[in-house]
Amino acid sequence: MPRDHDAAFLHVESSLSGRRWTGPSADALRLGEALAQATGLPAALAGVLARQGVRAETAAAYLAPKLKDLLPDPRGLRDMERAATRLDAAAERGERIAIFADYDVDGGASAALLIWWLRALGRDATLYVPDRLREGYGPNPEAMAQLSASHDLIVCVDCGTAAHEALEAAGGTDVIVLDHHLGTETPPPVLACVNPNRPDEDGALGHLCAAAVTFLCLVEANRQRRGAGREAPDLMGMTDLVALATVADVAPLMGVNRAFVQAGLRAMGRGGRPGLEALAATARLSGPPTPYHLGFVLGPRINAAGRVGRADLGARLLASADRHEAAALADRLEEVNAERKAVEGATRVAALAQAEARLDADPDAPLVWAAGEGWHPGVLGITAGQLARRFRRPAVVLGVADGMAKGSGRSVAGVDLGSCVARMARAGELASGGGHVMAAGLSVGAGCVEAAMARLGELLARQGAGGGEPSDLALDSMLMPGACDMALARQLEAAGPWGEGASAPRFAVPEVRIHDARPVGQDGLRLTVSDGIGPRLQVIAFGAMSGPIGPRLLSHGGGRFHLAGRLEVNRWQGRESVQLALIDAAEA
Repeated sequence: MPRDHDAAFLHVESSLSGRRWTGPSADALRLGEALAQATGLPAALAGVLARQGVRAETAAAYLAPKLKDLLPDPRGLRDMERAATRLDAAAERGERIAIFADYDVDGGASAALLIWWLRALGRDATLYVPDRLREGYGPNPEAMAQLSASHDLIVCVDCGTAAHEALEAAGGTDVIVLDHHLGTETPPPVLACVNPNRPDEDGALGHLCAAAVTFLCLVEANRQRRGAGREAPDLMGMTDLVALATVADVAPLMGVNRAFVQAGLRAMGRGGRPGLEALAATARLSGPPTPYHLGFVLGPRINAAGRVGRADLGARLLASADRHEAAALADRLEEVNAERKAVEGATRVAALAQAEARLDADPDAPLVWAAGEGWHPGVLGITAGQLARRFRRPAVVLGVADGMAKGSGRSVAGVDLGSCVARMARAGELASGGGHVMAAGLSVGAGCVEAAMARLGELLARQGAGGGEPSDLALDSMLMPGACDMALARQLEAAGPWGEGASAPRFAVPEVRIHDARPVGQDGLRLTVSDGIGPRLQVIAFGAMSGPIGPRLLSHGGGRFHLAGRLEVNRWQGRESVQLALIDAAEA
């Protein structure tokens, strides 16, 4: 194994996707070897843990994160005690409670947490999810005035931090905000605004999604109830909702978020949430749930409702306690998701053409963007994410209607898009805007789009955005096909969850011949490979046929290749097997 960190790993200077492969440094190798010796863990797993900064004395706790050990004190967040006290009082007195939720997975899961908690206490709540086309994101004055007229308490989840004017329309009705988005320098005019990303917070919990903030609020409410000798609903069974939101909202999988996801996957595996069970059945999932299922199967279906369908479908599904209702809602979400894919496809083609034209003129631009008349606002965020991944720089996609351009942006690792958008909104350079590190929403006058995007590009360039050159592919180590067995795949899976902020282990499998190659699905490829010594290894390459990797491997001509990918347990129709999920490949 190469030990010179400056040399390309396996001498791959330019892979089939144009990337240079890098391996672990000499120091990282030493740390991994020492960790393997001290813990008895396989060298491949120990190397991955060493990359995460795990030490021998903390390895056991890292591999089995427990909420009781990692859950922060809710009172460490400003306004939390006041928010929990008011929520508990409303539940205890049977007050009329309204929940105003964002239309994505995080908002829906946050709303469902409150609804399930209140239901356990014999209380109901009004669910209000704004229509994306008619009302846009977050609280609006009309909705707040309407809810205020018929409710004693309004709880805004996954929104509200920057909605000062709209929240003032609530009049004398108490309002609680449970959010995680960046906002203005001053909190909104509400009874309590709990947000780990408030300017007056230290940011230690800034990686939490809104559902996690809501869960902490319920932990504090339960503590107060127990202190008063009253019944406190079980919360561990609700961690499935927090896990779903954490992964789907691409929150960094660090600290307590790892514990949330592990606990939530276990809760989901036990069942009991009619909405999630119905959605899993509709999506034809089998076997235990994984972070992949949360982020790429269940999450998109719930998000589809807020994008192109009825905005409250996802939240209603997650809050449903009736299996027949849940099945009907899941079927409707499946239909809406198909509609979303069709709309998204047309927008993606048009946005991609614009983006490529702009980058032809300025290949080193720090920002890629596109705007179009009548583009559906529900798919702009997805399209921005696709552009950001393709061109390896922040991306913004805007839909233009009635003299305004409104849309979404997505960022790349190391570039804080949300703070730049919020800064421009405060300076009046945007009509509105906000978000978090990796995602943002914004609006600007149609005639000011060019100038606004140029200014946003300037701010992003200061953080190092731009260039867009193929990034190095960092690999954890090398594995021979014979070492890619079920035992190691299970251990790597158990060491997760893997995702944002904790990238899944990536291994190089060197010098293999392809025995069988066949297209699968829309643009995927399935391979069977071996090194001629050990057993054969199954390889799956999703999306490979739409780029340079798939066609080259399909016409391999008997040549040898280095493969790079993630070792996974493939579960299909009750059977399990080991496979390498291909990321890249290179001529050997």
